[in-house]
Amino acid sequence: MSHAVRYFSEAKELIELLDLNAVEELAVALSSLREQGGRLFILGVGGSAANASHAVNDFRKLCGIETYSPTDNVSELTARTNDEGWETVFSSWLVVSKANSKDAILVLSVGGGNAERNVSPNIINGLNEAKKRNLKIFGIVGRDGGYTKQVGDQVILIPTVSALHVTPHVEAFQALVWHCLVSHPKLQLNATKW
Repeated sequence: MSHAVRYFSEAKELIELLDLNAVEELAVALSSLREQGGRLFILGVGGSAANASHAVNDFRKLCGIETYSPTDNVSELTARTNDEGWETVFSSWLVVSKANSKDAILVLSVGGGNAERNVSPNIINGLNEAKKRNLKIFGIVGRDGGYTKQVGDQVILIPTVSALHVTPHVEAFQALVWHCLVSHPKLQLNATKW
C-alpha cells in the first residue's frame, strides 16, 4: 500500500470515529459565548499556533465572535518568553486581557498538555489561569486529550488511528472541525466569498 493510500485511509477512519455530538455541543457553547458577549482566546503552539491564527480569522469574520490568539502578537510572545519564560506566555496574556467568566479559551493541541512530561507547560498554565478566572474551556486535541481533556468543558478528541501520523492527522482535523463550526448554522453570520 502506498503512503498516500494509507494516510487517506486513516483519515477516512478518523472521520468515522469522530464524535459528531461533541462538535454539535461545541457549536452550541460557542453560540452561547457570542450571545453573552464573551471573547474567545485560542491557544496553540507549533502547527496548532498557525491553525489558531487561521481560526481567529474565521470566528471573527464569519461568526462575529471577538477572538484572539496570543501567538499572533510575535513581539509580545517573544518578549514574554525572553523576560518571563515560555511557560507563562499564555497565562500572562490572559491576565493582561482581563479574561473573565464571560470568556472562553479554545485549545488547539496535538496532545493537550502533560505536566508530568513537561509537554506544553504554557498551555497547562493558560488552562490553570482560565480555570482561576472561570472561563469556559474548549479544545480540539489528539492522543488522550491530555490536561485539556481533564479540565475542559467541551473538548473534541481526535482519535489516534496511526501512531506514526498523530501530529499531521490532529492538526489537519483541527482545521476540519473548526471549519465545520464556523459554517454551522448556529454560528455563521456572514457568508464566505465562494
